[in-house]
Amino acid sequence: MGATKTEIFTEEQNHLASMLKAMAHPARIAILQHLMAANACICGDLVEELGLAQATISQHLKELKNAGLIQGTIEGVSVCYCIEPNTWAALQNQLGAFFSSYKGSNTCC
Repeated sequence: MGATKTEIFTEEQNHLASMLKAMAHPARIAILQHLMAANACICGDLVEELGLAQATISQHLKELKNAGLIQGTIEGVSVCYCIEPNTWAALQNQLGAFFSSYKGSNTCC
């Protein structure tokens, strides 16, 4: 979406769209699922776990981190990642409100 068009939407709509856009790749979903299942910081396990090249995983991690969905810390030469709990809770609340706003109607189309 062009930069000039985002200003016609609310801040919440733009923020939700950017987080969902960051998640909108199967490798990123797999990374998030792995981080959630581990329930801890992951350092370097993702290459073996996902079967993708390190450079590819690094790019996906960068997108997820830029969206605020994960956080990372540097430990020596490796970077450890985990779910960013505050952003994750906010996303869960926003999606819950988004989906619950649909009241369901049998009179459409």
